[in-house]
Amino acid sequence: MRFRWGWIEPVMPVPYVPTLGPVRPGDPLADLFEAVMEIAGTGRFLPYDKDRRWSGRKTERVLVDAIEHDQQQTLVPTLVERGAGVVKVHVYGAAPDSLSAGADLARRLAAVHGARARVVWFLGPEQPEAYAQGMGTRVRLKDFTEGPGEGPGVPVHEDKRLDEGAGFAEFAEQMAGDGFAFLHEQMRAGAVGPVLTVLHDGRVAGAIGPMETMADVGGAARLLPQYFGVLPQYRGRGYGRALWRTAMHWGHQHSAAYQLLQTEVGGASDRLCAAEGLTSLGFVYQREA
Repeated sequence: MRFRWGWIEPVMPVPYVPTLGPVRPGDPLADLFEAVMEIAGTGRFLPYDKDRRWSGRKTERVLVDAIEHDQQQTLVPTLVERGAGVVKVHVYGAAPDSLSAGADLARRLAAVHGARARVVWFLGPEQPEAYAQGMGTRVRLKDFTEGPGEGPGVPVHEDKRLDEGAGFAEFAEQMAGDGFAFLHEQMRAGAVGPVLTVLHDGRVAGAIGPMETMADVGGAARLLPQYFGVLPQYRGRGYGRALWRTAMHWGHQHSAAYQLLQTEVGGASDRLCAAEGLTSLGFVYQREA
């Protein structure tokens, strides 16, 4: 299928590509859309897909034959083939019924594939963040051409293989809901880059990682998103800010041009990113259809 880009671009408030996620403003969006269509159903990763560091096979694909594309709106459904499966319909459109049309399509396709139905839509950075509370993320951009930012102010450690005597296993178990149990498994297998940690009385109190870069579609290095968290009992001591700033220095030292993140609107990471001067590119909303 070929998209008429003049129909999509005016109703795309956030640079977001189905199956790839947010991309940097100025990236060739039309080419990226066509690329994810071309590999749909093959299980292959595009070389610049950040998800390829976690798996040998792409588990989300565009349902190309079910795309709806006209001057009013473009609906791009994808199927996530993990667990029970999820059909997600990405809504690019400003018509009054665009969102309901996307939800209807998601439900129809979910019934066919025996999956859950979800709708994804977008609003620009000028919109009130209250619209996204509880069901949205904010897309943030860190531009390293402006430098790494301030230093951490608290000692931060960098390790490829963590000293288990420092209690990373216990930290990972307590922070399993933030992805650290999975990250711990990947680190034990030697499959990922280093993780930055901050210690309290010799024990891991917070961590951010893995620290890795990957070339984007244009060949620029980008710092990939990390798992990031501090144990509840140690919050408010500046550990999160120290970890974040050290991560930004790591990215700058390893020639990253930028980093893209999605933060829970109003959450701790969102507030930290705002305080550290990251640019908001807009909001991504998701809800069950």
